[in-house]
Amino acid sequence: MTSTQDCIAVLNAGSSSIKFALYDAHAEGDLLFRGQIEKLGLAPHLIARNAAGAVVAERSWSDGGLDHHAATAAIMALGREMLAGRPVIAFGHRVVHGGVDYAAPVRVDAAVMADLAKLIPLAPLHQPHNLAPMAAIAKAAPHLPQIACFDTAFHRTQPALAQEFALPREITASGVRRYGFHGLSYDYVVRQVRKTLPLPTDAKLVVAHLGNGASLCAVRDGRSVASTMGFTAVDGLVMGTRTGALDPGVLLYLMQERGYDAGKIEDLIYRRSGLLGVSGLSSDMRTLRQSRAPEAGEAIALFVYRIVREIGSLAAAMGGLDAIVFTAGIGENDAATRAEVAEGCRWLGLELDEVRNQRGDRCISVTGAKVSAWIVPTDEERMIARYTSETLAG
Repeated sequence: MTSTQDCIAVLNAGSSSIKFALYDAHAEGDLLFRGQIEKLGLAPHLIARNAAGAVVAERSWSDGGLDHHAATAAIMALGREMLAGRPVIAFGHRVVHGGVDYAAPVRVDAAVMADLAKLIPLAPLHQPHNLAPMAAIAKAAPHLPQIACFDTAFHRTQPALAQEFALPREITASGVRRYGFHGLSYDYVVRQVRKTLPLPTDAKLVVAHLGNGASLCAVRDGRSVASTMGFTAVDGLVMGTRTGALDPGVLLYLMQERGYDAGKIEDLIYRRSGLLGVSGLSSDMRTLRQSRAPEAGEAIALFVYRIVREIGSLAAAMGGLDAIVFTAGIGENDAATRAEVAEGCRWLGLELDEVRNQRGDRCISVTGAKVSAWIVPTDEERMIARYTSETLAG
């Protein structure tokens, strides 16, 4: 039995940062405050804001020695201070990869931790950092339940053919298949679409999660039909530092002719490619938009080209398209990218309203467009809080 004072804490850990949020455990799970520690290992900086967006705490560490375990401890200490005695009854965590076995949120124990650690090679930029706060909390507060919520789970509704590679069956049976990612974001956005937008429940949507990590998802009847990410989160679209789709023959060439080993290839496709690699300047779209360098323009053009091309592919997978929904950092905030993508999709029946797009309205297409376009902000942390509450309730 829980009390009206109970709270749920959410942690979303990345390679050099941890986002956190605390929610009321009851009603609609009202946000109490949220924030992040960034630049872990360099110059860690914590900032927290209340539900109105006002800064309520800010701290820095000059020695750069804060790792994910110490950062988790700092977040827990801040939570105790900010909550002033209100109890946290559970922690919810974003976990990028659930593999074959985890298709729904699950309580974390030693066996689950061991299973998820085996998936680190499939998501090397994310998985180890997703797991580090779990280990820290298990040590500091073993009595508190922890719930793992998976980015891959939303896509388990895809048809079997959409999940398969053309590989020998024994390799497919071992778990080598298309998983898809950004599922927590897609789940939240699709729920918001079905709850707030004037679209039929069986609408055929392409949701464009465009940020430093970028992907598209085809959604029909509220379920994932196909996605651009596959076995790992490096597949699909051009991203901040990731290649996106790449002919595997390129990797064979690099190994055989240029002496690349697995570590060097991993560094190349995850950390040195994408917008950063093409531009030679930055992985940040804002920086590229401000630059006059032709390489910056080429990186943006390639980013948009791949999005437009994959939207056509996903429309084919659904047998049509009713709407495109933009979300995440670039999708929600970069009017120029939205306009360029929309221009490439005019043949599908999408016509953008320039004024609505520049204002960032919810609907950014012209009235009566055959394919409509929308902006729906994502909120992965709130989705994790919902899953955590539902899992606790059984």
